[in-house]
Amino acid sequence: MDLVLDLRDLSVPVVGAPMAGGPSTPALAAAVSDAGGLGFLAAGYKGAELVAGDVAQVRAATGAPFGVNVFVIEPYEPDADAVDRYRRAVQAEAARLGVDLGRPVWDDDEWQAKLDAVLDLRPDAVSFTFGCPSPELLRTLAEQDILTTVTVTSVAEARAAVARGAASLAVQGPEAGGHRGTWDLEAEPDPTPLLDLVSAVVAEVDVPVAAGGGVATADDVASVLRRGAVAAQVGTAYLLADEAGTNPVHRAALSDPAFTTTAVTRAYTGRWARGVANRFMADHADAPAGYPHLHHLTAPLRAAAVAAGDAQTAHLWAGTWFAAARTAPAKDVTASLAP
Repeated sequence: MDLVLDLRDLSVPVVGAPMAGGPSTPALAAAVSDAGGLGFLAAGYKGAELVAGDVAQVRAATGAPFGVNVFVIEPYEPDADAVDRYRRAVQAEAARLGVDLGRPVWDDDEWQAKLDAVLDLRPDAVSFTFGCPSPELLRTLAEQDILTTVTVTSVAEARAAVARGAASLAVQGPEAGGHRGTWDLEAEPDPTPLLDLVSAVVAEVDVPVAAGGGVATADDVASVLRRGAVAAQVGTAYLLADEAGTNPVHRAALSDPAFTTTAVTRAYTGRWARGVANRFMADHADAPAGYPHLHHLTAPLRAAAVAAGDAQTAHLWAGTWFAAARTAPAKDVTASLAP
């Protein structure tokens, strides 16, 4: 059966990485798709009704293909003592900002409701992050002519995703901003640089691959294509786009010369993620594994930090080449990435 969407057919070989928590807006997804790439909505942390509303906004703005990203959150119970120690460690941060910490609980991010929504709404593509859904679900989506993409961070994950029926892969290198898509929450993420990882993955699988992590320029896009990817997945380069929902504190930090590097941390959510290095990361470098437990625990603190304009406490997800991001319409950013 021929899929309605094929990553190899994009006129600009760029996939707009889904960025949950605000940056990925319907306007951004529509603009990337209109410019010849493939825009994505981020369903993470949103209720199914909000996701449906976002899909409707994209469809009102463009007739071009677009996708929706969904989190795969497996049941997990962290070490309770470690989480309690961490709660005590960040209590002073919350008190300083005048908020109470959240409850460190597990939830599945409305998994079933979002699946029902995408099956009903039928976007052109659905991607999955933090894990791989069942062969049955991947088959069901394919039967609806929806392109399936699974985020992978290693050759082993790539093999497993294709074996389950993934029609394409998003290969994420360690240079990427935001959460690592590593399936095993407790495992150390694969450190293989993106270009080497892409070469290794395309040698093992026979599905189209989009590759991301530190991709900031047209030359970077060309580099991943030479390694066998059919498109580059780009997130950080869109954080300052006019259509992005990036909050003002995050926007300012990306162009602040006081911030010079990124680091990988579990301090905000209990899952490894890369962001602009700040004081909070340094002070809480020993945060335990515990997702989404720590995400819920620190959510009020993070919101308060943004409201207070506190870039040394707020989470500032970004890839290694964040300094290359520029304020511009998303169509211009997309055009600038064309190899």
